[in-house]
Amino acid sequence: MKIIAGLGNPGAEYARTRHNVGFMLVDALADKLGAGGEWRLKQDAMIAETRIGMEKVILMKPMTYMNESGRAVGPLLSWYKLTSSDLIVMHDDIDIPVGTVRIRKKGSAGGHNGMKSVLYHVGDENFARVRIGIGRPKENWTVINHVLSTFSDEEKIEIDKEIEYLVPAVECIVTDGIDLAMNRYNPKKHKNKKNEQEKNGKQGQSNERAENEEPREKIAASGETGESA
Repeated sequence: MKIIAGLGNPGAEYARTRHNVGFMLVDALADKLGAGGEWRLKQDAMIAETRIGMEKVILMKPMTYMNESGRAVGPLLSWYKLTSSDLIVMHDDIDIPVGTVRIRKKGSAGGHNGMKSVLYHVGDENFARVRIGIGRPKENWTVINHVLSTFSDEEKIEIDKEIEYLVPAVECIVTDGIDLAMNRYNPKKHKNKKNEQEKNGKQGQSNERAENEEPREKIAASGETGESA
């Protein structure tokens, strides 16, 4: 069994705000799985029970308001006798541009108060999280003003695309594991074409010199730097 928690604030006044993209994603997931009409109150959360593949899942929306999200998530994990490895949390992230997503298997709260609460009440950082980009605040805007604002028409199109993209990604986490989901759905880095051409040019020059020199001991090394959470 898995618990899939979308973070947000309850109430119609918050429904379309940036801070509520976690709610938006879990609602879209519920609709996809035929559980959109199954929401009911349990403890401090709205939950809907369904299945992804052969796995039973509990979809949840904390009703505690964002900054106290963990007060709903932690007790629900305990109620179902689950551990942090059975938890997936979906939330907004101001450090990621609108239209971009990140899937991670663990990590810190990154300044997100809802995630700070979840980490405190769960007591373990080893759970999957799906981060949905909402962009940085405008000039002279506070973070609070930004996260409680609604999306522009252009941004709304990007958010709808993000959510549509992430529904199968969350399903993949459940059915195939977090590592495969990260590999399949995290954005891929693209090499700068100009830098690649320059690199190839230098390599060609090096090869020409090597042909005219005596053989020397060759040392090969390769590596790729991954992006940090």
